Amino acid sequence: MPRSAPAVSAAPTSAPSRPERPHGPSRLGPVGLVIAAGISVQFGAAIAVMLMPRAGAAGVVALRLAAAAVVLLAVCRPRLRGYSRADWGTVIAFGIAMAGMNGLFYQAIDRIPLGPAVTLEVLGPLALSVVVARRLSSLLWAGLALAGVALLSGHGGGGFGGLDPAGAAFAVGAGAMWAAYIVFSARTGRRFPQADGLALAMAVAAVLSLPLGIAEAGTALLVPGTLLLGVGVALLSSVLPYTLELLALRRLPAPTFAVLMSLEPAIAALAGLFVLHQAMSWTDAAAIALVIAASMGAVRAQTRDRVRAEA
Repeated sequence: MPRSAPAVSAAPTSAPSRPERPHGPSRLGPVGLVIAAGISVQFGAAIAVMLMPRAGAAGVVALRLAAAAVVLLAVCRPRLRGYSRADWGTVIAFGIAMAGMNGLFYQAIDRIPLGPAVTLEVLGPLALSVVVARRLSSLLWAGLALAGVALLSGHGGGGFGGLDPAGAAFAVGAGAMWAAYIVFSARTGRRFPQADGLALAMAVAAVLSLPLGIAEAGTALLVPGTLLLGVGVALLSSVLPYTLELLALRRLPAPTFAVLMSLEPAIAALAGLFVLHQAMSWTDAAAIALVIAASMGAVRAQTRDRVRAEA
């Protein structure tokens, strides 16, 4: 599941300059933070699925983004003056990408299991990585990912390998929006200090999502139990992982962080199994493994290119 934070993903585009690079066992700390962030995101998505019968997919998106926006605006207190029209255009585009990414993804997991949804979604950042790299080996990693998707779609009943075709299409669309999110996250980070751009983009995403959520769920959004679960989803899927990832990136090289982020489909499959009791076949597991391997390979290829360019 995508973050509502400028994290380095399977196709990293930005990272803090000169991160500390601890050696040996001390590196286990930040690695643990990244894995904890992934667990938080995907188990937050599992809770969101449980909330959908009450508020619908659009309602859950509205609750999550609105709650996350309130928290981030309160914590960051971003200033509104002193920015150019181009700055505001960038942060608005970031917010639109964030709203689209989350909206499409939640529509997907309302229809198909969490593991396959995240696996299909990861294709977006992976495609971005291939386009940016422009090298022959990138086509190899793209082919490996497509083999994983073929496995995912090549068994079971009708439709996309037994998956709801609309759900699969929503997941792929969420991946495309994730790629746009990565691009505008990096641009926003260059134009706004600290997490100010994220807080403002989150507010934009919340404003865009609220009308759809209200139209679908209506007064159900105001039920105390639903509100509480929505806040929980926001904390697990946005606020907590963003904090953990920021702490990790201070001590962990960005390429290592990106490789760890490639494990998201596997974490999502486990969350679906343990929380939602979504069983996974060996074929599904093999498909997810192929997409993870392709994502890791693309990240490592980009890292080698950067090292050669800087040498």
